[in-house]
Amino acid sequence: MATLVVVGASTMFGLAWLTLLMMPALVVVQVLATRVGVLSGRDLQRAVRDGYGAVASVLLLVSILVVNVVTIAADVAAGAAAIGLLVGADSRWLVPAFAAGVLALLLFGKYDEVERVLKLVMLGLLAYGAAAVLARPDWLAVARGSLVPSVPFTSAHVAGVLAILGTTLTSYMYVWQTVEQVEEPRSREQLRFREFDALVGAGLAAVIFWCILVASGATLGRHHQHVDTAEQAAQALGPLAGPLAGAMFAGGLLASAIIAVPVIASSGGYVTASAFGWPRGLSRTPRQAPRFYAVVVAQALVGVALAATGIGPIRLLFVASLVGGIATPLGLVLLVLAAGNPALVGPTRIHLGLRVAGWVIAVLVAAVGVIFLAQQVRLVPR
Repeated sequence: MATLVVVGASTMFGLAWLTLLMMPALVVVQVLATRVGVLSGRDLQRAVRDGYGAVASVLLLVSILVVNVVTIAADVAAGAAAIGLLVGADSRWLVPAFAAGVLALLLFGKYDEVERVLKLVMLGLLAYGAAAVLARPDWLAVARGSLVPSVPFTSAHVAGVLAILGTTLTSYMYVWQTVEQVEEPRSREQLRFREFDALVGAGLAAVIFWCILVASGATLGRHHQHVDTAEQAAQALGPLAGPLAGAMFAGGLLASAIIAVPVIASSGGYVTASAFGWPRGLSRTPRQAPRFYAVVVAQALVGVALAATGIGPIRLLFVASLVGGIATPLGLVLLVLAAGNPALVGPTRIHLGLRVAGWVIAVLVAAVGVIFLAQQVRLVPR
């Protein structure tokens, strides 16, 4: 959400087409992850370890944990900032409290209870559908930006593309999808239902992404306002008027952070435990899987320490998306390889067309990351 606010503020509707294009990309990646999880009976980290050995497993683990720690720091800061907006308090003192609340949910709640809480919290993101309409954008410009792909090779646009890719196709997303199939095992006959669930989720996500970008582009983008803090980003909902603007933005930001931090921290625990063969899972208690929960807590603590550096939470979230965009191609490549490995998924090999689409997505994300890094090297004074 914060990534799209920054992109809307810097490019207006120029990348609206990409938010819609993320739907088929998300469907491909989520369906691949669903099939790998169901057909192999393994989460992605375990599948990579069993199919491609320790080196590939460690590389995947490091790429995920680096992104996780930065993203947790950003989301913890964002969640604290959202609470600060709602109660009128200094968010710096709320960072440890927010992290402690999320950890309590993970440490004392069972998997199905955590999942139920996150599904309810997601309803808070629906406010952005109304925001897109009430922002009164230039709908002709929105249609042009949504239907006509255009990426001027400016640093702002390339960074925006990489951030959108990184925040939507980030590794913990598809790792968590494989984890869900293991935590809630289903027969192969129920695979179609799981794939339909992934398709619906990807569609709703793409629509919400588009709405956030349109709302922020019509407000912050129109006035060329850069955003680093939650207070600045709250102006994206200015058309809703007065105090409600900040309150609604804070509610959406808080919902996003509450959803993200448990999933990210848990995925880090899963991949680490899978890499080393430790007992794992939110369905187990801390006593039954102490090292799994130790990794979950350690990520949160490092995230809190990074959040205390004072970097604006919105800017930190955007940076986390860029890091995710650079790191995620490795995970995508390993996901597609696992999907085509009969030793992992069995004789029912995943359709070639789906795997080719996965390769295309991985190559495109990697190419954007290379272009972004090349631009940054040119921008560094010598």
